[in-house]
Amino acid sequence: MKKDIENIDDIQYLVNTFYDKVRVDPLLGPVFHARIQDWQPHLEIMYRFWNAALFGVRGYVGNPFARHAALPLEAEHFEQWINLFYATIDDQFQGLIADEAKRRAMIMAHTFYGRIHAGKEKAVHDLPAIRKAP
Repeated sequence: MKKDIENIDDIQYLVNTFYDKVRVDPLLGPVFHARIQDWQPHLEIMYRFWNAALFGVRGYVGNPFARHAALPLEAEHFEQWINLFYATIDDQFQGLIADEAKRRAMIMAHTFYGRIHAGKEKAVHDLPAIRKAP
């Protein structure tokens, strides 16, 4: 039986496994590799982000959208990001916190997409029907 996400060790496992998938993904990999040469600082930020988001632990300081605003991201990038994130969680975890992580990721994907494409022909409703958050 799978366990829920319970602590920072689980978050580190989730983040590391997810970004291992992202790095080799033909759609997402090039976007990340163009901007990240040293992955460890990025991973450390992601540990702090998810620890704060899921457990309320202080430590993350930043504006996640600002780092993504100028990236060449289209609907298919967000769809693939969500699919990889959900698959990573579903492979190892189940429970309330795992569901909350997926819910928060979906909200971020829709929010970031909407803000990146605000005022353009595309709108948030153009984001393909991707997995529904629990």
